[in-house]
Amino acid sequence: MSLSSSEIEGRIRELGPWFHNIDLQGQLTAPDHFLGNYPRQKFRKFADAIPADLTGKTVLDIGCNGGFYSLEMKRRGAERVLGVDFDDAYLAQARFVAEVEGADIEFRQLSVYDVGKLGEKFDVVLFMGVLYHLRHPLLALDLIREHVADDLLVFQSMQRGSKDVAEVAENYPFENTKLFDDPAFPHMSFIEHRYADDPTNWWVPNRAGMEAMLRSAGFRIEAHPEQEVYICRTTDRPYGAEAVYPAKGDRA
Repeated sequence: MSLSSSEIEGRIRELGPWFHNIDLQGQLTAPDHFLGNYPRQKFRKFADAIPADLTGKTVLDIGCNGGFYSLEMKRRGAERVLGVDFDDAYLAQARFVAEVEGADIEFRQLSVYDVGKLGEKFDVVLFMGVLYHLRHPLLALDLIREHVADDLLVFQSMQRGSKDVAEVAENYPFENTKLFDDPAFPHMSFIEHRYADDPTNWWVPNRAGMEAMLRSAGFRIEAHPEQEVYICRTTDRPYGAEAVYPAKGDRA
């Protein structure tokens, strides 16, 4: 059922506030976004790093928010797009976006920690702007790799600190404490209270820390097309799955 411009405008107001600014037949969902035309202006910087033709592919959008990326993947011909988010308000927005655009996209309420419940793997997994909102970020990456990522991961996280990346050794002696003062060594800052007025901003990695976490979880970084965005392929974990998921008899 098509909606008039005034009906779309009214529903946008009812479902607000929006974090994704999406153009719905000329009506913008977040025209005064503090980051500008977000996430469109960010997407332009790495859109070419994602296959333009996703015909026959399945896509999982973890932390889909208002549905911007889910819609973009469907526009590229993905056979199936599933968007998941823990927030009911974002899911209501995403469903409305899909309705207005006539896009066949499925949305479910699900935490990233529960992706194993989906019981399937996807050709493309989007994990955009979620990691730093998590109390257990490395666990989330492990679960994505273990349960749902079959090939391609499109990942984005807020980063702060040095953009330099030190070469990581296989091992360090206990007496070597200087490396922890090296701004190019992998680091992750913990926010005890709030950052940018958001109590869910828990962790902020530097670039080296983000790349090390992706590798540790079993993702090979294929491209870094935008400051915060990584295009990754699944690979074996450096230390084997048993290091992350030991057999029951081996657990302390």
